[in-house]
Amino acid sequence: MRILVLNPNMTDAVTQMLLAAARPAAAVGTELTGLTAARGVPYIASRSEAQIAGAITLEMLAEHHRDYDAVVLAAFGDPGLLPARELFDIPIIGMAEAAMLTACTLGQRFGIVTFTTTMGNWYQDTVDTYRLGARCAGIRARSLAFSSIENVQAEREQAIAELSREAVEIDGADVVILGGAPLAGMAGRLRAQVPVPIVDPIVAAVKMAETLVTLAPRKAQAGTFSRPPAKPTHGLAAPLAARIEHLDENRVALAPAAQ
Repeated sequence: MRILVLNPNMTDAVTQMLLAAARPAAAVGTELTGLTAARGVPYIASRSEAQIAGAITLEMLAEHHRDYDAVVLAAFGDPGLLPARELFDIPIIGMAEAAMLTACTLGQRFGIVTFTTTMGNWYQDTVDTYRLGARCAGIRARSLAFSSIENVQAEREQAIAELSREAVEIDGADVVILGGAPLAGMAGRLRAQVPVPIVDPIVAAVKMAETLVTLAPRKAQAGTFSRPPAKPTHGLAAPLAARIEHLDENRVALAPAAQ
């Protein structure tokens, strides 16, 4: 089974952190491959950046989806997830959605902890999109200074642990989710400091992707996630244009942008 871990921001060090956290949890025979965006922002932290990243996600998927059994969208907040599900045939899993659904099996209400207040605003939108507001105890976000995005864990571990305990003690969370790709792999170190289960989104997403590949669900032919009808495009990258126009992707993958 081949799963693509698609990071729609430009920090490859975060992609490697995600892979390092996910690989020990992957089943025997599951191959995880990382892919980092070539353009965009170093890390996605706001609604506007998520909108940009969503378009980049579709471009990346159009170029690479044929080589994989499933894709994990490796940015908490899941930019581009719902459009991707209507456009592509393979299972596409968002880290945020997978973490929330997993948390719902571990307790009545989950809390999300992250390291910037801007992210917290966007994550609340994500909770609302998935209609899980009644299961969310709250989002604990604090704008924590850090030297670089890949150093958030090393520099702010105790602050994240404190926010996690506040989610339990003040908000009443039964489960804590660590929100943000730069926190991948941190859950194991915090378990002794937080009195409820902690969900690592990348692990939850990879395990859910494995499950869906095994179940082999049929691509929707009707309903809200059926593939949209073919439509002409102009100026898009060739693989994405081919997907939208219902062209033979194998023949046009290396062609110039659609005219």
